[in-house]
Amino acid sequence: MTTEVRRRMGVEERRQQLIGVALDLFSRRSPDEVSIDEIAAAAGISRPLVYHYFPGKLSLYEAALKRAAEDLAGRFVEPHEGPLGSRMLRVMRRFFDFVDDHGPGFSALMRGGPAVGSSATNALIDSVRQAAYNQILSHLGVPDPPARLDMVVRSWISLAESTALIWLDGRRIPRADLEVQLVHDFAALAAVSAAHDEEMSGLLNRMLKDEPGDGPFGDLVTRLIALAS
Repeated sequence: MTTEVRRRMGVEERRQQLIGVALDLFSRRSPDEVSIDEIAAAAGISRPLVYHYFPGKLSLYEAALKRAAEDLAGRFVEPHEGPLGSRMLRVMRRFFDFVDDHGPGFSALMRGGPAVGSSATNALIDSVRQAAYNQILSHLGVPDPPARLDMVVRSWISLAESTALIWLDGRRIPRADLEVQLVHDFAALAAVSAAHDEEMSGLLNRMLKDEPGDGPFGDLVTRLIALAS
């Protein structure tokens, strides 16, 4: 007779395993619908043992959200190489990869889920938005943005977030179309702001100066010219 010998996990290793199991379950169903019993069964341990590592479902949920937030924030990191429009499109593809793979978890992260209104959850959401904001300014080469640019970037981040949440509700538009559209949206927001502000106008000119005609920004210009004619 053979017996299966299970390696005993250390405290931190077990915690990380439980976070991973919870994230996997949250990626398929709303965290509200996932019980501690299910998490314990998926991890191959007892319910009381889960409580040994986490005081309750909320603390495990917040730990899982923290890992998800770190992953999502990392999707905005992009090398400073090539045209800006192409860089932004690659970021949007990685962003929607995350949204596609972690639909219910993404919704919970952005909407607060069971921890809605908690300071920990709000801080996680803000950290993702700030990471995206910092990355965009870095690619624009503007470490200290003027007020109008600050508004454009923050508005666009909110737009990307809300677009993804709406898309998850039925996925009625091909995600590739939305990825391109969101890059176009950034250029459009910047262009509207440039029409009202000389400083933004100069920034927009620098942003578009080296963009190829077959890139996302060039594609937008072509589409707008076709509409105008």
